[in-house]
Amino acid sequence: MKSRFAVPAVIALFVVATYPGAVRAADNYKVDSVHSTVVFKVDHAGIAPFYGMFNQPTGTISLDKADPGKSTFAFELKIDNVSTGNEKRDAHLKNADFFDAKQFPTISFKSKSVKTDGDKFQVTGDLTMHGVTKEITLALNKTSEKEVPKLGARTGWTTETTIKRSDYGMTGFAGMLGDEVTVMIALQGVKS
Repeated sequence: MKSRFAVPAVIALFVVATYPGAVRAADNYKVDSVHSTVVFKVDHAGIAPFYGMFNQPTGTISLDKADPGKSTFAFELKIDNVSTGNEKRDAHLKNADFFDAKQFPTISFKSKSVKTDGDKFQVTGDLTMHGVTKEITLALNKTSEKEVPKLGARTGWTTETTIKRSDYGMTGFAGMLGDEVTVMIALQGVKS
């Protein structure tokens, strides 16, 4: 008795052999550090928030259009790139009272699983900061994917999330600074 799956399997093999592009690899992107932004805000003394940013974020994005759940995201920030518009405050943020850049020079996120709904991605992964790793989920929104003249093929992403400093062992100045920090991220990836 012939298997009813034999003919479709032969057709599939023929398509792959004849049109190798039919089995598409993921599109890989490198984060454009110049056109990407990571901004944070934290409450100061219960009066108003102040804002800062991390310049030159780096990372990679791998988009699997055939199976979006297999896409991956990895980002990294250097503590030395923190900027609040005040050199004295920036130096304080880098010391042991806060980020402790000498001991923990980077903040990183690496995805472990991805769920998608159109251009909305629920990306769960490990956030490592100040020597502590915790699992978080980012609601990443794909804002664009297109060829830009002179800049190449690009993809754009945004997200906003809130974390607690204390979850990462950063409890200094608790009476002066809020525990919750809102982080706003806008990334551009350049196809590699």
